[in-house]
Amino acid sequence: MGWSLPVLFALLALTGVLYLWALGHSGWANSYYAAAVEAGTKSWKAFFFGSFDSSNFITIDKTPASLWLMGLSARIFGLNSWSLLVPQALCGMATVGLTYAAVKRWWGTAGGLLAGAVVAATPAAALMFRFNNPDALLTLLLMAAACAVMRAVEDGKTRWLILAGSLMGFGFLTKMLQALLVLPVFALAYFVAGKPRLLKRTWQLALAGLAVVVSAGWWIAIVELWPATSRPYIGGSTTNSVFELMFGYNGLGRITGNEVGAVSSQGAITGTFASTNQLSGGTGLGRLFSGEMGVEISWLLPAALLALAAGILLVCLHRRDDAKTGRMLRASLIVWGGWLLVTGAVFSFMQGIIHPYYMVVLAPALGALLGMVIPQLWRRRGSIGWRALLAAIPAAGAVWSFVLLGRTFSWMPWLRWTLLFVGLVTSAALLAYDWPGGRFWRHSIGLGLATVALVTALGGSAAWAVATAGQPHTGAIPSSGPSGGGSFAGQGRNGGFSGGARAWGDGNGGQPPAPQGGGRMGVAPSGGAGGNRGPGGVGEGSSVSSELVALLQKDASSYRWTAAMSSASNAAPVQLASRTPIMALGGFNGTDNSLTLAQFQALVAAHRIHYYIAGGGFANSPNSGVEGQIATWVEQSFVSTTVGSTRLYDLTVPTSASTN
Repeated sequence: MGWSLPVLFALLALTGVLYLWALGHSGWANSYYAAAVEAGTKSWKAFFFGSFDSSNFITIDKTPASLWLMGLSARIFGLNSWSLLVPQALCGMATVGLTYAAVKRWWGTAGGLLAGAVVAATPAAALMFRFNNPDALLTLLLMAAACAVMRAVEDGKTRWLILAGSLMGFGFLTKMLQALLVLPVFALAYFVAGKPRLLKRTWQLALAGLAVVVSAGWWIAIVELWPATSRPYIGGSTTNSVFELMFGYNGLGRITGNEVGAVSSQGAITGTFASTNQLSGGTGLGRLFSGEMGVEISWLLPAALLALAAGILLVCLHRRDDAKTGRMLRASLIVWGGWLLVTGAVFSFMQGIIHPYYMVVLAPALGALLGMVIPQLWRRRGSIGWRALLAAIPAAGAVWSFVLLGRTFSWMPWLRWTLLFVGLVTSAALLAYDWPGGRFWRHSIGLGLATVALVTALGGSAAWAVATAGQPHTGAIPSSGPSGGGSFAGQGRNGGFSGGARAWGDGNGGQPPAPQGGGRMGVAPSGGAGGNRGPGGVGEGSSVSSELVALLQKDASSYRWTAAMSSASNAAPVQLASRTPIMALGGFNGTDNSLTLAQFQALVAAHRIHYYIAGGGFANSPNSGVEGQIATWVEQSFVSTTVGSTRLYDLTVPTSASTN
């Protein structure tokens, strides 16, 4: 079709504007990952392992593929906000383009355009494709793997299955077991609808499974075989093992809730703090429709479920004289419908830590289901039954958008009523349309009604996505939506555990804002090194004074680490500001069992660490005893000084040498 290419260019151009506009306002975004990228620009060893610091004390608590993407960009263009975040936006544009291409190949340009537009306008996508968490690359890799599976179903070639397996293996290196949730679905699609005979399909799938193992296993094997004494500690584990990380904290522990070493384990976060921050939240079928998750992904979820039901009816009633189309229809429903149902079910019932932005991986499945089924219903609009299903899908989108927008306090109150009225009126007219007149006019009016109905159904999601793109986002757990227009479902819209948008650099000299509840980074809330180590601004970032930066940079080359801090989340802004390696004693949240007091004392005696910066970490965490011992020993043994409002200890000046 002659208009396919202009449509694709227009779709990608609009997506690019949405994902790239004012991207630099988010600064380092998630400073934890930004600091690891900074380390990778200075050390190829840190790059390979995904180390938090360039001196390779500890890794981040994920496999490092997303860091490799950002690290290469930062090595080429220099370390800055744009070199970190533009690769994420490009991942988003590629995901939209692949969704368009996958649907358009079999179900037409209009279907491809709708599918791509749904992905682009999903709030979780507008959030994560502008942020430096691993989810952007993971979503792209899963979408690319799905495309490869569909091509394998189409022509039966083994190379497509091997490509799909390799992409999923690389997805494992991006976010571990989450990448494999759809693996059984993809295998089932080819097993049921693949072109070759059963025996050939079986060994082809075996080769694809081998590709998954090889493409993910090479890095795991190197890390596990590398002597532990000469590589960084595996962050997020309690035994310095990547196997524990991928099957525990980042694996089955997320499903069962038994996450050893996680911020929610063994009382590290309890009571009001846990419920406020929604680290797991209530489980059940309604989880994806409620709270923060509802606005991240559910705008078109009822419509997509209706489309899936309609697609199943199409398969059951499909004429057998077009076997190839029927086979592709079955495969498409298994791939996209299975992706949505399986991943959605896991997200709905998992007992461990889950964050609303995880929902971005559902966006391609939502878009593809709507894009492939609606054109099929349009072709059958002459039947009142199929036309009723066609009209019901956008109506469901308009009604649910009305419900979601009704949960906000004050943001654009007129929008929900407009979408509801226009959506229901056009859907009803689409159901009833059979006006007298020429065929051209009947077709044009019906097409116009369908277009308006679909645009209206997408309107709430698109408006929320645009509002999301208009806000800077920082912290560990960002969330979508407008800022200053009312909170959603009672949730805060600031960074940190409650997520959301927060301006970066207002009055802070380009540094992130001070954390909530813990003062400026590096200050123990009780004023002492071993005092009450509360949340300490995990995921928030902090302002870092120029005096502290100058102090850390002075004689930095004489030490392996310029300073030690309790957690990487607190150390990240300090490392980014000073561009010097900071030892994060307990990993991301201060709970990793990375070293003992005796080992720390040995490093201090060998003059490997210059300063200890007080504060941060989690009270009552599994590792609070060791971190507390280190903090108490430092407080009793070394001279402290205050730079700005940051208390630090010079580990080269013992208290016995002090003149105070």
